[in-house]
Amino acid sequence: GKLINSEFLDGLDVKEAIGAMFAEIEKRGFGKKRINYRLRDAIFSRQRYWGEPFPIYYKDNIAYPLSEECLPLELPPVENFGPTADGEPPLAHAANWQTPEGYPYELSTMPGFAGSSAYYLRYMDPHNGDALVSREADEYWRSVDLYVGGIEHATGHLMYSRFWNMFLYDLGYVCESEPFRKLVNQGMIQGRSNFVYRVVGTNKFVSLGLKDQYDTQEIHVDVNIVRNDLLDLEAFRAWRPEFADAEFILEDGKYLCGWAVEKMSKSMFNVVNPDHIVEDYGADTLRMYEMFLGPLEQSKPWDTNGIDGVHKFLRRFWRLFFDRDGKLIVSDEAPTPAELKTLHKTIKKVGEDIENFSFNTSVSAFMICLNELGPCNKRAILEPLVVLLAPFAPHIAEELWESLGHTTSVCDAAFPAYEEQYLVEESIEYPVSFNGKMRYKKALPAGLSPKEVEAAVLADPAAEKYLDGKTPKKVIVVPGKIVNVVI
Repeated sequence: GKLINSEFLDGLDVKEAIGAMFAEIEKRGFGKKRINYRLRDAIFSRQRYWGEPFPIYYKDNIAYPLSEECLPLELPPVENFGPTADGEPPLAHAANWQTPEGYPYELSTMPGFAGSSAYYLRYMDPHNGDALVSREADEYWRSVDLYVGGIEHATGHLMYSRFWNMFLYDLGYVCESEPFRKLVNQGMIQGRSNFVYRVVGTNKFVSLGLKDQYDTQEIHVDVNIVRNDLLDLEAFRAWRPEFADAEFILEDGKYLCGWAVEKMSKSMFNVVNPDHIVEDYGADTLRMYEMFLGPLEQSKPWDTNGIDGVHKFLRRFWRLFFDRDGKLIVSDEAPTPAELKTLHKTIKKVGEDIENFSFNTSVSAFMICLNELGPCNKRAILEPLVVLLAPFAPHIAEELWESLGHTTSVCDAAFPAYEEQYLVEESIEYPVSFNGKMRYKKALPAGLSPKEVEAAVLADPAAEKYLDGKTPKKVIVVPGKIVNVVI
């Protein structure tokens, strides 16, 4: 936006204003502009075998770079990938790890982000044997449009990608000064741990609601043998040998586990195996539920307690196309205005959410759409919905697309566009208040003027009860929102 009420900064945008402020500060003698550079230590050396070897050799204990015609320097074969008895890196095990003249090579290797700092450039021209990337390929692909990565990437990888890219740009090897046009940091998926409660000194385990009656020890349990906080007793006995003869004190015939949100860790047994979820619910349910957990950029706990809701949605969507005998029931009947409104409202919402990476609200929009449509089996409604659903549940969408008679992939179909004409409200439901207290709602045509809304409300028999024969002192109409009658 533009700055206002800011004297000499009026009319400037933020970037312009920052420069103008610095200039004014120096002009008035308040201070001087200074740029501070901060760069985290690259900790670039690794004392291990795997990694790019440094093209460095030592002569009289002074490091020298290998000449370009000697590159690339490749890792030598070694029999032992561990350090030497003297604590030197694994490359010290290699025979003749030295130049032809007998000068020893560097024993450490580069870290993983040595290659990852420029791998996006290599993707543009992976088979080029003469350069990292050709000028032609680089000018065609240019910078990365979108980079999605965890927050730990910001300092462990992306910062150095920018550093390397700017260096290569200054040397004229790449055509873009910035490597990435847009960055989205996905939040960390936290673990939802489960606990069992062991009665101290025994091999008995008491359910959550009864644990305060005993002297218990809280123990992490593998979340893959817990479903909706209910423990699979036989799976628990088979989990670890010391629990083979475990006894359980149940409540209502079930063992209920405790829970907490913690970092996913093998030591806390809260790492979820997605294969189990795919086996029980299918890959589409897992995919949609991951998106449904919460905003992409926020950390959120992995909790399978709500996965049934997503699974039921996909099953309901499938049943719009097939009856219980598996027969296709899609019709060519013309949709109603209400159905078209629901469809185009969903297309608009999901399209905007995808652009904003708000995938969790997209899943909610699909669920709302199905609730509003009810048992709708009309091709004109279902076909665009299949295309809309494809990025979220590609397997089911592909099956349904083929069932509708298409011979190409749903991924090749044009993404549906919403039409504004179907989103225009024909009527508005006004909350009608008397002296500020809402009494009832009244549906009126959307095009009425405030005076016409006032007249319609006062003429309504429902208003007589609250007017009680009195003449209103004032009627406040907020178009499209509320009506308040002051008596």
